[in-house]
Amino acid sequence: MKTTLPARAVAEFLGTGFLVAAVVGSGIMAERLAGGNAALALLANTVATGAALVALILAFGPISGAHLNPVVSLCDAIEHGISWPEAAAYISAQFVGGVVGTLAANAMFSLPLISISRHARSGPAQFLSEFIATFGLLAVIWGCTRFRSPFVSFAVGAYITAAYWFTASTSFANPAVTIARCLSNTFAGIRPVDAPWFICAQLLGGLSATIAFRWLVPNLESRAKAVLLPHDLEQTR
Repeated sequence: MKTTLPARAVAEFLGTGFLVAAVVGSGIMAERLAGGNAALALLANTVATGAALVALILAFGPISGAHLNPVVSLCDAIEHGISWPEAAAYISAQFVGGVVGTLAANAMFSLPLISISRHARSGPAQFLSEFIATFGLLAVIWGCTRFRSPFVSFAVGAYITAAYWFTASTSFANPAVTIARCLSNTFAGIRPVDAPWFICAQLLGGLSATIAFRWLVPNLESRAKAVLLPHDLEQTR
């Protein structure tokens, strides 16, 4: 039975919402419990995010593919894995889900629903970090999709866990997550003024990885319908 577009959009909304709630909520908890130890707080935030990402991809992957990321949906549309109307529905759901996830995380810790972040993340190193983080994320996705690997959820979760530590930006690699994190003045936040540069770097990184894999994997387009996990589509085109 093919999954309808509204159902897939709801899956993207829920998946992205829970992902952001995990990122922001674990950041708040980590900051409160780490006693000022930034390394320990980051480690806690990393483990929670990576674990949640694996679980969410496994849960929502069979429904929508569990993109949970506008860059992934955009690149999948470019490769004809989903149509442009489908991509628009996915991306809209992801942005709204991300915002709701932040509001939920703030509420769970008795914080104001919206508190604009003052956490500065700016400069060329941050831009380069987000480019590399997103390039690597799409490389992992396209590489795993080539073999229709059942382990793609673990590969993506493992990559993001590692990228938290090897990038100066702690690897946002997701425009919906970036916007959502502007709304929480906590450990995981980012100033709104810095967000456009992050998103620009993320788009460039994702597109660059897709172009590279077109050369590395000439039949890439035939795999695009299985990003991230194989799922039934009811095409709108």
